[in-house]
Amino acid sequence: MAKKNPLLIGLDIGTYKIGVVVAEVSAQGADIVGIGTAASRGLRKGVVNNMDRTVEAIRKAVEEAELMAACEVRTVIAGSAGSHIKGFNSHGVVAVRTREVAQGDVERVIDAARAVALPTDQEVLHVLPQEFVVDEQDGIKEPVGMAGVRLEARVHIVTGAVSAGQNLIKCCNRAGLHVADVLAGPLAAAEAVLTPEERELGVALIDLGGGTTDVVVYHAGAIRHTAVLPVGGSHVTNDIAAALCTPPAEAEHVKQRHGSAVAAVTPHDQTIEVPGLGGRPPHQLSRRALAEVIEPRVEEMLTMARREIERAGCGPALVSGVVLTGGGAVLDHTTTLAERVFRRPVRIGVPLHLNGLVDVVASPMYSTAVGLVLHGLNQGTHGRRGEGVLGQLGVVRERMMGWLREFF
Repeated sequence: MAKKNPLLIGLDIGTYKIGVVVAEVSAQGADIVGIGTAASRGLRKGVVNNMDRTVEAIRKAVEEAELMAACEVRTVIAGSAGSHIKGFNSHGVVAVRTREVAQGDVERVIDAARAVALPTDQEVLHVLPQEFVVDEQDGIKEPVGMAGVRLEARVHIVTGAVSAGQNLIKCCNRAGLHVADVLAGPLAAAEAVLTPEERELGVALIDLGGGTTDVVVYHAGAIRHTAVLPVGGSHVTNDIAAALCTPPAEAEHVKQRHGSAVAAVTPHDQTIEVPGLGGRPPHQLSRRALAEVIEPRVEEMLTMARREIERAGCGPALVSGVVLTGGGAVLDHTTTLAERVFRRPVRIGVPLHLNGLVDVVASPMYSTAVGLVLHGLNQGTHGRRGEGVLGQLGVVRERMMGWLREFF
């Protein structure tokens, strides 16, 4: 059942959905050969709060992906999400020892830039170079080989809660999976949907997830700002459930099938049936009335994202506009509302740079999972963090514990 070419598996553990994308490495890049999804029941705002339910959902999604791809999934690249993820810029300076910048000097200056004080419950997830400065000459992307005596680095550092990362990896291990690497969800989504031209000119990616809204700003080819806002699609669903007196599961169904982000362009003569709460009979409602419930919350989420970008001083950098992705981006007329909020061109971001079953993952909902696959393809290295926390021994231990629980 093993594939001839190596496999890359992205595992997106979201608040509403567990997504698995299996890709086969080929000469052309990554060929999508299978996907799997399962409803996520053990997370809140992207953070695990029930390990058993999360493990069950991961197993279900992985089994579905294995069936489609006709392979066995054992090693994954996981996405870390949640409002505990934070980003900030840092700066480091070192002296060049031989008056010519070597790779060792680059590593030293990046280490100097990442030497910042963090709370004990936080850890560094990623250190992303923005630019280097050699003897006051800035804007340098690759300083190795240049002559100089002083090397500076400007970097963007992404941190996350230690416990959240450990619980994520433990859930994967209990599901029989080895975590080769962990990537922050916002960075994975950006990897999948943004073009090189957008990154260079300046663009904001807004990932509208179930429990959080992620913001990533690129300019001059590098990340300038990241933020995770504690609002998402679940807040829209809760508003619908409260306003229409319907169960949350039915409210989510109504939102996905009939929802609109702009009431003014939604037909008022179209009616929908809304299930009642507690055994009450269903009632009829116009689509425009539903949109009038949805629009204020979505506008609030987008306004919070805009204010976050402005607070970071990145507003003027958005030459390419805004890209919306994530499950919340599939809501009708979301781009219209976003253009009104940001006053810039807006497009829906779907996964790019793919081959194989492209049409299967051509949705904003799979942006993060596909981005994890592309990250693994670009890095070509595995096992740094996953092995450091639990690794293969953790997988074996969790499997043995699972067998013992079954028999005793």
